[in-house]
Amino acid sequence: MHPTRRQSEVLKAVMLRGSCGIRELAVEFAVSDETIRRDVKSLVAEGLVVKVHGAVLVPERLREPPFQRRMHAMREEKQRIALAAARTIRDGQSLMVDTGSTTCYVAQALREHSNLTLVTNSAEIARTLATRNGNRVYMAGGELRGDDGAALGSSAVAFVRQFQVQTAILSIGGIDHREGLMDAHLEEAEFSRTVIAQAERTLVVADHTKFGRKGFVKVCEWEAIDELVTDRVVPAPFANQLARAGVAVQTA
Repeated sequence: MHPTRRQSEVLKAVMLRGSCGIRELAVEFAVSDETIRRDVKSLVAEGLVVKVHGAVLVPERLREPPFQRRMHAMREEKQRIALAAARTIRDGQSLMVDTGSTTCYVAQALREHSNLTLVTNSAEIARTLATRNGNRVYMAGGELRGDDGAALGSSAVAFVRQFQVQTAILSIGGIDHREGLMDAHLEEAEFSRTVIAQAERTLVVADHTKFGRKGFVKVCEWEAIDELVTDRVVPAPFANQLARAGVAVQTA
């Protein structure tokens, strides 16, 4: 099979998201539902996707962990954000960096920095920056989450409370107009609040899709952070909230 360009894009969308509705794909590619069904039929025949009622799924044998899908989503935007965040860090600084796809890109952008002292709960971030350029890396203990190699829970919180750092770099699950910064998991929110308390300066990295996304757990109010790096101009209601809270915003 030699897939058409649209079939290739459909496959890319399904692989990225894990599943897509037929109607969702039809709207996205500005074609009829029937056209998408014909495109999908060939992909199903090749074993590249699985068709269920009204939707298309990634086959289990090809399914990436959710964290890997997040690493692929908005990749260029996250890389721009990461580079902008890394430019605010000087050699020799002390940092806390939490687990997240955008913060993993920040760690990659920091690879040429030297003599950093880093505290993190992410095995991937620790691996990226350990044993490089005189860096010292401290990894929070506890059970590692299978999806992204993150240590969370009481052991991780107790560990980071031992340190005081110059800068905390945090990812975030969502930014709600009324509630402020939010996350999907209670343990991640608790870890983030602890990190904020241990840092002189808190920098949040978040792409534009996080604005208007309401998470399950509130992390903190706007005033708890100092800077935000994002990839597009912040929508007016959020920009007003950030300005009132005295948060500096950088658009990468």
